[in-house]
Amino acid sequence: MFMVLAASAFAQAKPFSLPGTGQPPAPPTPPTVAAPATPVAAAEKGTLDSFFNGKLPDAIAQGKFSLNARLRYEFAEDDRFAKDSNAATLRTRFGFTTAPLYGFTAMLEGENIAVLGPEHNFNAAGSNGQGTRPPVADPPTTELNQAWLAYNYDNQVGAKIGRQRIALDNHRFIGDVGWRQNMQTFDAVSATFTPVKELDLYYGYLWEVNRVFGDVSGLPVANRDFDSDSHLLNISYAPFEYGRFVGYAYLLDLDLGAGATRFDNSCATYGGYFAGSAPVTDTLALGYRAEVAWQTDYADSALDYDALYYNFELSGNVKPFAFGVGYEVLGSGRNDSAPGRVGFKTPLATLHAFNGWADMYLATPNAGLRDLYAYVQVTLPGQMPLRFVYHKLDADKGGADFGHEYDVVLSKKLGKHSSAMLKYSYYHGRDAAPPAIAAANVDAHKFWAQIEFNY
Repeated sequence: MFMVLAASAFAQAKPFSLPGTGQPPAPPTPPTVAAPATPVAAAEKGTLDSFFNGKLPDAIAQGKFSLNARLRYEFAEDDRFAKDSNAATLRTRFGFTTAPLYGFTAMLEGENIAVLGPEHNFNAAGSNGQGTRPPVADPPTTELNQAWLAYNYDNQVGAKIGRQRIALDNHRFIGDVGWRQNMQTFDAVSATFTPVKELDLYYGYLWEVNRVFGDVSGLPVANRDFDSDSHLLNISYAPFEYGRFVGYAYLLDLDLGAGATRFDNSCATYGGYFAGSAPVTDTLALGYRAEVAWQTDYADSALDYDALYYNFELSGNVKPFAFGVGYEVLGSGRNDSAPGRVGFKTPLATLHAFNGWADMYLATPNAGLRDLYAYVQVTLPGQMPLRFVYHKLDADKGGADFGHEYDVVLSKKLGKHSSAMLKYSYYHGRDAAPPAIAAANVDAHKFWAQIEFNY
């Protein structure tokens, strides 16, 4: 600065002659001064301005709105209840997911389940005082369904934190219970890692389980959301195109909260399976699955047991037909902390998909459960799949007859965004024994009609 001021004063001074020339000297060359560096604050301002006025609005503008509406009528008749349930409900979800920004995306989704008609026409999961009717686990509620922030790097590393949907493998142990109007979601942090194309690693930590019954006043204690301190680990390896190997460890520490009588849902499950499909001929493809798991008590459970699980399934597809047969066993273990036995537990599963759609065995009986099942499906003209399913249910220990079930479902896509479905289930337990089993010695009928829009 001193040099600049001196040069300026020199340039404005009266000229003088060089001795012996009589000529004024040439004006001095101004010194070269480097341009001042951009202040850090200005650089940061430019970056923030670009982010808030450019990149962030673009990520929002290029995001996607989602809308789902499902109208359903459910009828339930059960010999254990004096009256029938007639539930007409409408589920509406509305969400928004941002476009990626530096690998980050965010999602926010709300959900409403509304009852159409008198609510006293059905037992809303025990929340509305209609205990003389069979339960329908779709009580009216409005809640935040999902709210998460996720990061993805090159489809190899991913992470997500917040309220999120988690569904692992075939939903047998960890699922979103998508059948019910209110999806099961998890307040959790999860991470995925794909070091090579054939290998997938998953880890999740759950601190809250938002169950299908919703945050509704009047719910029985057993239907509350779970407080959780649980860990999920799943490793999948697919070395060839006809199948994959999966190993898992699900350490579930689940609590129904203060004031609850003890419900011992905490358990540790370790297992694995091999599953896949392969073409046999140009028209026939076979699918297969073999799974084994071992379970024991975990965390603060008052139980002391271990039990086995195994499932074997073979299926085929010859268009327009599909067929399959399977055998699933949820074992029974001796409780060493008190007299009696404990059945293999699946507290976070999508239970409706297993052991019959009548939902007679959502909780495994203490004697365990053996399910021999078979199905056949034909695609009718108009691309309408019609499927028949049969279940033969028995105790794992003692050989008691737990009944039979016959299920049928017909579905139809109505366009790109809509579908319709009719579904019926008949559980026959009149000849089942012993009477102490909750679902034995009863018959039950259930029927559903629904139409769904998804965008």
